[in-house]
Amino acid sequence: MPKMKSKRGAAKRFRVRGSGSIKRGGAYKRHILTKKSTKRKRNMRRRSAVDHTNTAAIRSMLPYSS
Repeated sequence: MPKMKSKRGAAKRFRVRGSGSIKRGGAYKRHILTKKSTKRKRNMRRRSAVDHTNTAAIRSMLPYSS
């Protein structure tokens, strides 16, 4: 049986934590940053967890992640 391929777009965007939850990067931090406050930009640096409603779909795209 050959290896299963992961969806490369998903592999670049998501990482699985040790606890099994999936982390993702946030949006709105690439450009037009001058009008955003320093506090808002600082908070956008953090990674956040994927919502539990989307977890199953992302796990199917990353077969060896779990």
